[in-house]
Amino acid sequence: MFRSRSKEAPEKNPESEADQPLGRDPQAPKGRPTPKRSEAEAQRRSAVKPATNRKDAARRAREARRAQLTKQREALLSGDERHLPVRDRGPVRRFARDFVDTRWHVAEFFLPTAVLILILSMLPSLQARNIALLLWLVVILAIVVDSVLMTRRLKKQLRTRFPNESLRGATAYALMRTMQMRRMRLPRPTIKRGDAPR
Repeated sequence: MFRSRSKEAPEKNPESEADQPLGRDPQAPKGRPTPKRSEAEAQRRSAVKPATNRKDAARRAREARRAQLTKQREALLSGDERHLPVRDRGPVRRFARDFVDTRWHVAEFFLPTAVLILILSMLPSLQARNIALLLWLVVILAIVVDSVLMTRRLKKQLRTRFPNESLRGATAYALMRTMQMRRMRLPRPTIKRGDAPR
């Protein structure tokens, strides 16, 4: 009962040790330096320890929010579904994005056209102002017609592809996407023009 363990331990056989598969060589580097005990304990304590005051809690919440926003920003650029904002997640929203990105839309040229109309309306010539007004009416009418046709086609395809999913807000989401120029859209387009939406 009180004997030392060294006497009870069986003698090691060098032949049986040679038969066993070797793990990592103890002398081999593990790829990272071993942290000091004080550093490891401090890191463990900071991860577990709750905030002691309101200022510390607010700082932690701010850091967590900043990290989450960074992940969302990277996801918007890369298209990673896991970290996208809630409004961009799901197969319905992805299909709506792809549906918009596969076609040309009049609304995506609204911003450059508005700048051109502004320049024409600032010219002293009455004829240039009339052209600006006419161009303004034509652009607005074209955007309305294109948007109505696009939403009808999108609703039809969404109903056939996702009969059991909630389609609420998908058409408004697609309309807002058409208003942005292709290179400025977030999440970034993952499909070429002319391809079938996935």
